[in-house]
Amino acid sequence: MTDATATQAGANAPAATRKRTIPGGLRMDRLNTTVASLGLLALVLLAWQYLPTALDVPKYIIPTLSDCLSELKRMWLYEGLTAHTLSTALYTLLGFLIGSLLGATLGYLLGMSAFWEKVLSPYILALQIAPKVAFAPLFIMWFGYNSVPKLLVTVLIVFFPVLVNVLQAMRTVDRDLINLARAYNLSRLGVFRKIEMPSTLPNLMAGLRIASTLAVIGVTVGELVGGNTGLGYLISYGGGQANAAMVFNAIVLLTVIGFVLYSALVRIENRILHYLPKAHG
Repeated sequence: MTDATATQAGANAPAATRKRTIPGGLRMDRLNTTVASLGLLALVLLAWQYLPTALDVPKYIIPTLSDCLSELKRMWLYEGLTAHTLSTALYTLLGFLIGSLLGATLGYLLGMSAFWEKVLSPYILALQIAPKVAFAPLFIMWFGYNSVPKLLVTVLIVFFPVLVNVLQAMRTVDRDLINLARAYNLSRLGVFRKIEMPSTLPNLMAGLRIASTLAVIGVTVGELVGGNTGLGYLISYGGGQANAAMVFNAIVLLTVIGFVLYSALVRIENRILHYLPKAHG
């Protein structure tokens, strides 16, 4: 009995060790990744601060980090930076939500009807190929110099990645599962809720992540072409004044808005798709 107990304890030891070491190893990997990322950021900021001066690059070409920070303070005090940033963030979110809802809805509807998918596919493909930014001047002629054109451009840009991802996922749903559900008299809505929707969620979330980065582009294009508010307008205004620091600041703030939206979607995806296995390097 003693030998058997010792053998069993020896067999269990590696498993217990793995349970203790794997989480610790993952935490160490995350710590190393964070330290490396922060170190790289510090190097980029140092280069930004000192290289332009060392290379005699004029401030109107590449301003230093301290120049940008000084300009950021001036923009906040005198240029209404907070209002411009909030306007861009609001229309980025609105355009993303509306475009995503329309894209997902049409993707699911077309995925349920092979006939209408074949009928509408050429027109959807034509709109997808057409450069979305080219619609901005047209929207301005139709709706004037206000917030509607930039919202419409954002919706148009966001719409297609979500539509394409959802439609592609609907095409690959397991037909055997659908046929089995129909054999058990599950309604069309029931098939969608129990089989199609869960099967397409990973593709939907991937499309939403792509769309979140494109939403910032859509808003910026609308503001650059004909806006009078927002960070895109500040980029246009700063470029006209040869104020490179203003342009740099607006670009950084646009990046922050896109990063926040993308990070929020990643967190939502991790909660919704928690049942999917994760690959750890």
